[in-house]
Amino acid sequence: MNKTAIRALVTGGSGGIGAAICRRLSTAGYFVYVHAHRSTAAAQSIVEGIVAAGGRAAAVHFDLTDAAATRAATERLLEDGPVQVLVNNAGIHDDAVFPGMSPAQWHGVIDLSVHGFYNVTQPLMLPMIRTRWGRVISISSVTALMGNRGQVNYAAAKGALNAATKALSLEVASRGITVNAVAPGIIATGMGDAAFDAAAIADMVPMKRAGSAAEVASLVAYLASEEAGYITGQVISINGGMI
Repeated sequence: MNKTAIRALVTGGSGGIGAAICRRLSTAGYFVYVHAHRSTAAAQSIVEGIVAAGGRAAAVHFDLTDAAATRAATERLLEDGPVQVLVNNAGIHDDAVFPGMSPAQWHGVIDLSVHGFYNVTQPLMLPMIRTRWGRVISISSVTALMGNRGQVNYAAAKGALNAATKALSLEVASRGITVNAVAPGIIATGMGDAAFDAAAIADMVPMKRAGSAAEVASLVAYLASEEAGYITGQVISINGGMI
């Protein structure tokens, strides 16, 4: 497969991990669509950085929780051909202990991760299947594997992604499409830095440090490559030995 002909869409591409994934896929030769909903300026800045470094990218803006808007956006992308690499990275935290969790906190986290996964992945599948080559990679979390107090909504959302990954992988394996999830632990981004100090990380992580967004991006880029063509239906942890 000629990488220069492959287009990749990274949802939530303007955030810390998403931006690292966009840059890494660009250096691997893909044309990258950097998705954002509200962070339009950040997405455009990432695109400009990729282009300045000799890569190819464009920003796209839509609300993943809005099914009609997402359908319209994917149809516009498909006018130029199939999107053969999809990274479902968009997600949010809205933490609270479960007895005090509001309906808005529950639905907001579930809507973006789970309904957003359906809204963007489903319309891209048939065009991808017709090419008989594709990669679907969803960013999950260690929380879905081991749980975490105050994150029942987040664990449920990411656990649903893990299950969807396994089921979808079976449907499209014979079409040359792999479907995997990556489950990061504590990653040094703005969100992770606010939640854990150095002492807490040393206590929780056998490697005694947080991971980097670049390390997550390298794993995603490998799963998007030809070399990973026999890996599918897997939830791959990257957490410094937490589990």
